[in-house]
Amino acid sequence: MTAKVSFDREVCKGCGLCTLVCPRGIVVLEQGAVNSKGYHVAVVSRPEECIACGCCARMCPDSAITVEKQ
Repeated sequence: MTAKVSFDREVCKGCGLCTLVCPRGIVVLEQGAVNSKGYHVAVVSRPEECIACGCCARMCPDSAITVEKQ
């Protein structure tokens, strides 16, 4: 099974809660870019390792993450 994880870059405020709950440790805050509000947003560093568990999406207080199983 593969997964598609989408982050709404303009909604993400870079709180990092999603990075703490990822069982694979692959959700990280992107250091190379910021959104229009000046926040480093979350990304999946190694998408091929994502198991589509949805922990990151459930933890996000702003509903900025969508996980789709493919």
